[in-house]
Amino acid sequence: MTTLLVIAKEPVPGRVKTRLSPPYTPGEAARLAEAALTDTLHTVLDAGASRRILVLDGEPGPWLPPGIEVFPQVTGGLDRRIAGAFALCDGPALLIGMDTPQVTARLLRPALDPGSLRPDTAWFGPAADGGFWCLGLTDPDPALLTGVPMSTADTGALQRARLTDAGLAVRDLPELRDVDTAHDARLVAADAPGSRFAAVLRELAGVGAR
Repeated sequence: MTTLLVIAKEPVPGRVKTRLSPPYTPGEAARLAEAALTDTLHTVLDAGASRRILVLDGEPGPWLPPGIEVFPQVTGGLDRRIAGAFALCDGPALLIGMDTPQVTARLLRPALDPGSLRPDTAWFGPAADGGFWCLGLTDPDPALLTGVPMSTADTGALQRARLTDAGLAVRDLPELRDVDTAHDARLVAADAPGSRFAAVLRELAGVGAR
């Protein structure tokens, strides 16, 4: 069975989803971040994984459901923090972030099925902004991850190239949109209208309309 990793920041105003401000206040952006993280963690609980780990920058709060282990992120850039997350695992692991609250257990299933992660295979979830929202590895060699520029329009392409250059066959999950801007938030909420994230977004829209 595969370990399912979530890499995330504690939803503290001013530290998360800063590109949502404006139009949202830092406190409202943190509420949206908390809802996105909560949606993601409950999806992780529903998914068929042998172990579920939150790799957190910050401290856990009441939003953390039982059944998920928590470890601190290592220091350094995002590439090193992702490598550090994979280093927590013994065996196949699938990593996702907190920016795709529309993700479902069904969507993750192909990469979590027994035998889906083989030594010669990697799983990759491309993001609409050119990055990636999911990465699955059997042998998480740090050389597959460290040094890849993060948060750029070609991050996904560069990470994919790193995998294929290592001789891995890359299998794709569907492209998803990260929540970075208010425009992203509206589109993601429309894709997952029953999510906690969508409910908070509707509530904030109602507050703004008054």
